[in-house]
Amino acid sequence: MSRLIVVSNRVAPTQEGRPAAGGLAIGVLDALKESGGVWFGWSGETIVEPQKPVIDVKGKVTYATIGLNKRDYDQYYRGFSNATLWPAFHYRTDLSRYDRQEYSGYLRVNAQFARELAAMLKPDDVIWVHDYHLIPFAEALRELGVKNSIGFFLHIPFPAPEVFRTVPPHDALAKALMSYDVIGFQTDADVQSFQDYITREALGTATPTQSSDGRPAAKLSAYGRTARVAAYPIGIYPDAIAEAAELYAERKAATSLRDSMRGRKLIMSVDRLDYSKGLAERFLAFERLLQTSPAFQGQVSLLQIAPPTRSDVQTYQRIRQNLEMETGRINGRFSQLDWSPIRYLNRKYERNLLMGLFRISEVGFVTPLRDGMNLVAKEYVASQDPANPGVLVLSQFAGAADQMPGALVVNPFDTAQMAEALERALVMPLNERQARYRDMMGPLRKNDLSVWRDTFLSDLRASKAAGAAPGAARPTVEPILG
Repeated sequence: MSRLIVVSNRVAPTQEGRPAAGGLAIGVLDALKESGGVWFGWSGETIVEPQKPVIDVKGKVTYATIGLNKRDYDQYYRGFSNATLWPAFHYRTDLSRYDRQEYSGYLRVNAQFARELAAMLKPDDVIWVHDYHLIPFAEALRELGVKNSIGFFLHIPFPAPEVFRTVPPHDALAKALMSYDVIGFQTDADVQSFQDYITREALGTATPTQSSDGRPAAKLSAYGRTARVAAYPIGIYPDAIAEAAELYAERKAATSLRDSMRGRKLIMSVDRLDYSKGLAERFLAFERLLQTSPAFQGQVSLLQIAPPTRSDVQTYQRIRQNLEMETGRINGRFSQLDWSPIRYLNRKYERNLLMGLFRISEVGFVTPLRDGMNLVAKEYVASQDPANPGVLVLSQFAGAADQMPGALVVNPFDTAQMAEALERALVMPLNERQARYRDMMGPLRKNDLSVWRDTFLSDLRASKAAGAAPGAARPTVEPILG
């Protein structure tokens, strides 16, 4: 079997005993260990002098990591990736800013990564590239003469064409994406957005087809190339999470929390500290619940765990300040001598412990303003006790909403609707909670993480090396780089 080459902005920790954190890490590590291969990306370190990739071999997996100098970190990572693409792709064009120098750095780092990886490639390697940091990566490889099959998976939403066009080099980015053989998105809506851009803005064509598991897909032709495009919704391993949740629910941290509740009900939320997660709106909805249904005062608490992220970016510093202010205001308004309505923790906890905390909570409150998938929603359901499960309140703008038929789906911009859903969840009878839990666990098991991984890789391995699509090319306007 050909080697798998995984390329991502960050490479998961390789130290023994350190668990991989998310779906990407867990899913691709399994595939790498099975077929053998390379995981290539940024080490997370900033360096002064240029250096070759650091190689660390563990069994069948070779980890190849490279550092970034301060300029590259500021332009590629903090700049174009997270100050331009991230807000725009999450429909926050008001927060998105564009700088030509940062875009130049974004292209430069992608080209540097491509040069380093190209030297390590074998002719039959299959390359799987992940996320918005690396949109131009395949184009950079093609310019070096690499003809291997290359796939791309976007973990965040892809915006509607009108929003995508607010990113000044949108045409160049779309052209770069078409250098991949397979392009994967989280949802059908994301696929449609990209297809609409290609057919309307790039004057390309779309031909319906199917992915290897029979789901709808499309062959898109534009910029002289053809790519297969489909939705590959990322999953979890629900039974492994259920096992961990049952175990960690009896650990000291979880039992201490349960004891401190003194029979009160717990609403649980876990999110990175990010404006796309709708944290402030969530706090306001919980405040409205206490205001409109005073019987819940002193009887229910919201536990919000929000690990810090991108703490060196001013926008995120303001988010933290705002949440701390709202927590203080709401607690000051409603707190009693032996009860505080909101417990806000701006720190990181071990993943298995979070599963245990999910298990002892009555409500999972997952209401991002926009999200690619949101695995927290799936993890919350998988963590529940089947005999006495909690209820999931879920944003309609999370990709997971398409796969969670038992959730109470809400519009996170409607504070009143969220408060009503919380009240319904808190008083929901056991038989309805059990039925909703069963309705969600079935799809979670059927479409677990291995299905996501294996379906994408099957389509990628079946793809032919890059080839031009006759008649599809058109002139493109390249942005002027300062």
